[in-house]
This record gives sequence, C-alpha cells and structure tokens, in this order.
Amino acid sequence: MLFENVDFSALELPAPALKLREEVREFLKAEVAAGSFTPHLGHTEFDAEFTRKVASRGWIGMTWPRRYGGQERSYLERFVVTEEMLAAAAPCAAHWFGDRQTGPSLLRYGSEQLKQKYLPAIARGECYFALGMSEPNAGSDLASVKTRAERVAGGWRVTGQKVWTSWAHKAHAFFVLCRTAPDSGDRHEGLSQLIVELDAPGITVRPIRFLNGRHHFNEVFLDNVFVPEDRVVGEIGQGWKQVTSELALERSGPERYMTTFPLLVELIRRLGKAPDARAQEAVGRLTARLWTLRRMSLAIALTLDPGPDGERGAARATVDLATEAALVKDMGTFFEREIVDAARLLAAVEPTPDATDTFERYLAETIVSAPIATIRGGTTQVLRTLIARRLLGPLK
Repeated sequence: MLFENVDFSALELPAPALKLREEVREFLKAEVAAGSFTPHLGHTEFDAEFTRKVASRGWIGMTWPRRYGGQERSYLERFVVTEEMLAAAAPCAAHWFGDRQTGPSLLRYGSEQLKQKYLPAIARGECYFALGMSEPNAGSDLASVKTRAERVAGGWRVTGQKVWTSWAHKAHAFFVLCRTAPDSGDRHEGLSQLIVELDAPGITVRPIRFLNGRHHFNEVFLDNVFVPEDRVVGEIGQGWKQVTSELALERSGPERYMTTFPLLVELIRRLGKAPDARAQEAVGRLTARLWTLRRMSLAIALTLDPGPDGERGAARATVDLATEAALVKDMGTFFEREIVDAARLLAAVEPTPDATDTFERYLAETIVSAPIATIRGGTTQVLRTLIARRLLGPLK
C-alpha cells in the first residue's frame, strides 16, 4: 500500500504558519511593485540579490539548527515559504537546491567540517549548489552512472560527465554521484557522493539551450578533477542510500505541481466572473487535483522532516517514502501540463513570449518549457516502474 506510513496529522496550518504566509506575501508584493524581479514561468530564475534578501529574513535553511545558520522553525513554515515563492514565480534558483536538498543531506550525512563550511553560507544566501546526478546514459536510472573517482594521495580524482545540471554555470559547487569501487554486479554498490567546487581545474560547463535561446540546464565535464578527502559526503560506498533520500525531497515538494500554478490563476482571471459550463468544469477539476496533490506533498514533507537537529526519531528515520514521492512527481507532471492545455483550450489568444499581457506571456513560457517537467526528478516511465514494483512486487 502507498501512504500507509505518511503523517497526515498536521494538514491544517497553525497560526504561526498562517502569519508567516502573510509576511511572505507582503514581501513578494513589495518586490514586484519595486520592479526587483519579473515573474517567469517554467522554471525558477537565478537572482543572487533576491536570494540575499530572502536570506536576510531567515527564510533559507529556516528549519536548520541555529549553530549552522538556521532558524529552527517548523517544516510547516518552510512549506509555506516555498508555496508562496512558487505562487509568485519568484527567482529562487540561487538557493533552491541548497535549501531543499544539499542542506538536509549535509545535516544527515555530512561531517561537522562540511556542515560548518557550507550550511551557514547557504543560509546567508552566499553559497549556491547544483546537483550532479544524471548522466547521458544514466538519467532517471541513476544506478547506471559511469563517472568514477579514484583514490589518490589526500583525496580523489574524478572523471566523467553530468547532464541536465541546472545553473551549474552560476553555482559554486555541486554534489557528484560517482563510482568509487569497481562494479561488483550490484549497481547500487560502490557509489559515493563528493562535493566538487565548480571552479576547480578540470571542470568544463557547457549550456543546453531551450528553443528560445535561454538556458539553465548544462553539461558538466570532469577531467581528472581533484577532490580533497574531506569533501566526501557521508560514507564511501553509501551513495545510493544517500541519493535516494535526496530524491524523496526533490520529487515530493510543491515545485512538482506548482510550476504552472500562476498560469492557472491568470486563466481564472481571464475567464471572468461568469465562465461558461465548460470552463467551470475544467477549472473545478484542476482545483480539486491541486488540493489533492498539496495534501499528499505536505504529508510526505512532514513525515520526511528530520527536525532541526537532523533527526526525528528512530521510527521516522527508517521510513522510506521514495515511492510516494515518485507518485506525487508523476501526478504533478501531468497536472502542470493539463493547466497549459486548459489555458490553450479555454482562451483564444496567441501565446507571445514578450507580450505585455501576463496571461499571454505565461502561456508562451510554459509551452516552451513544458518538456522540463518530464525530465527533472525522473522520467514518467521510471517513476511508474518504481510505483508498480511497490504495488505489484518484483518481477519473477
């Protein structure tokens, strides 16, 4: 069964979270009014100055221990901040991965030296991380990675290639999943995670551009890159266990179903106060699915939440919600595309990237970026294989 170990106990937001929501909305409203950023859909934009503003309010690493730059606030409060940033299409890419994945992974697996080096800088909005998981022949099938690290005096030499690495051209460092032991026949063994600085000798970053010429995806080539021993995350050979815990965080969050949410809001505005029956049915269906996905996502987040000290008790530490996260991601992918389809069906407009009309511009941006949803966080085929194995058991 799915969701049998999920915590649905706190789906009604408490007063502090509701108060914080208003604070975040006022902040974002003021930033838009001041022209500090222009909302864009399809993916969050990279804006270091905006990230520093968010950090100054304590909204990065906000659930982390204070000794690492955090605020020791609740995960419900962090969830609220994430939702509001997505609803406003705010440019959060500079801190997105560090706050969502890198930080929690370092809290759980990192050495004290790594925690002290990176976590306060992430929380201050001064250190930006990317993720080095996928490869040309190892996308969602991460166990097929070919990037290798060989032990040398004082550390490791890493050679290989990563792909779909968002914002690697602007990030300071990235987590690299690589092989540190010969293939034993079990692809999940011999994998480790290293932190690689993106300005290190031997690193080459090349853009993967969209049809409109813009880019945030990259290829990253590692040619005999030296990585000091103290940049190993967790234990050598335990990379698969570590990376799958990260994927649960990546696949189940609001960003897996709210990327096109602002387009839905603009569609409702465009339909006006008296939409026809077809429009009412479409919007009602989308709203119901949004609410369902939100409840699923929030419940998973609460269950996975390690708490400010990196732990939440032995019982929860052993809960594996990778399949539930995969389900949220799969459902979210199709939900986001259905918003785009509904907008094209219900509003007779020409989508134009540089339109002054917000709805027309949002529609153009989501059409161009639609393929991203089927790549990031795992392809539909692999996610459904994970779900099927959980429900039906392994093939005989």
